[in-house]
Amino acid sequence: MAKDESQNAEFLKLIESIDAAESSLQAARKWANKLGKAFGMSTNSLQAMAQESRLEETDGKVIEGIFDGNNMIDKDENTYPVPANYASKSKLVEGDRLKLTIADNGAFIYKQIELVERKLLVGHLILDGSQYQVLIDNKVYNVLYASVTYYRAQVGDQVTIIVPAEGSAKNAAIENVIPQSVVESKAEAMVA
Repeated sequence: MAKDESQNAEFLKLIESIDAAESSLQAARKWANKLGKAFGMSTNSLQAMAQESRLEETDGKVIEGIFDGNNMIDKDENTYPVPANYASKSKLVEGDRLKLTIADNGAFIYKQIELVERKLLVGHLILDGSQYQVLIDNKVYNVLYASVTYYRAQVGDQVTIIVPAEGSAKNAAIENVIPQSVVESKAEAMVA
């Protein structure tokens, strides 16, 4: 009987230790989020930084390449798919230089290492079949569905996009959606 009581007591101490560790982790996460917000960083940014930090500690194959609007192309013309959410949140533009680390566990981790010079343009969001595009002076730029949903943009909305400053691009990154109220007040001011 004494042995059972001793094991139960040890088990209870273990559970208490786990609860204390979880509580400490929650407090540390709240503190990290609070500090991150003070520095203008989102939770996603903080998680990406932590993941990147862990990757730098692990071995893996490192490949550099150029973003073509959907994929990374390396010097040997090999194509590596870039997750749309990453491309959208990072506002990747054709010509940006990326580093891909293929971790030992098979994970693909991308990092922007050099940004192409950029310019901003304003146009209207359209839908051609299943491809969202932004129309500006009879030129269309493809935009990622992930960006459209992230900004909750709708066909007809006025949007600001980012494109390379030089050359002609087929793809663009959405910078922001101009609220309809701003568009309407501009139109009213022009009429008045």
